[in-house]
Amino acid sequence: MKLPLVSSLPSALDARDRIFARLAGRQPTLFLDYDGTLTPIVQRPEDAALSDAMRARVRRVAALCPVTIVSGRDREDVQALVGIEGLGYAGSHGFDIRGPTGSSIGREVGVEHLADLDGAESALRTRLAGVSGAQVERKRYTLATHFRRVAAAQWARVEATVDAVRREYPSLRKERGKAVFELRPDVAWDKGAAVLWLLQALGVPDALPMYLGDDLTDESVFEAIADRGIGIIVSETDRTTYAQFALRGPDEVGAFLDMFAEMLARRGGAR
Repeated sequence: MKLPLVSSLPSALDARDRIFARLAGRQPTLFLDYDGTLTPIVQRPEDAALSDAMRARVRRVAALCPVTIVSGRDREDVQALVGIEGLGYAGSHGFDIRGPTGSSIGREVGVEHLADLDGAESALRTRLAGVSGAQVERKRYTLATHFRRVAAAQWARVEATVDAVRREYPSLRKERGKAVFELRPDVAWDKGAAVLWLLQALGVPDALPMYLGDDLTDESVFEAIADRGIGIIVSETDRTTYAQFALRGPDEVGAFLDMFAEMLARRGGAR
């Protein structure tokens, strides 16, 4: 299967009628990435704050359909950053899931690998201590090594170090995102699997899954829902993708959420 390029996809903002038509007889269930989707990509992950305007948009949509935040961040971290009750949250790329407040929905995958993540974290912090700009960020179920602030001449060294540590902990696998290498449990689980599990757990009749995300890790969701939902990639750069529509950055995401809320209100909101 030859995948389309982002540049060849129609804008989700220009595809209002097509998306509205897909809603006929279906209950949209919205899944949103955080970094690069709801907030701009920043040099340091801790600086990615959600604006009041974007929070208000998410809250408005959540009053009209189920919304879950799916992030590479720790679940508790992204839940605190978003600060909206009533949403579902899937952290660590879907390894740690909690449903909306008051629901019994929840799942954690990879608990048996936490000790190896601890060991890999210690090794990476020690071996990358001399690389200026390298940042090792531990999440409960994933271990991220950020190199956005590392000189390009040192990128290969950072990756070689991550690869060496991974070989010492074969229960972990390496994934690459935007200027980050991640180690996570080597199990058959990712954001795509988490979204499919959530769709079943939420039990929404005639659910139409919709996913907005910007990173390579979001491709697993676009692929997972390609034949049953709507994938919208958020990107200003070109690459192949399983998504069906595109938006160029968080500003367009905000405009889309406004448009989407209007669509839902027009058809009477949640069914």
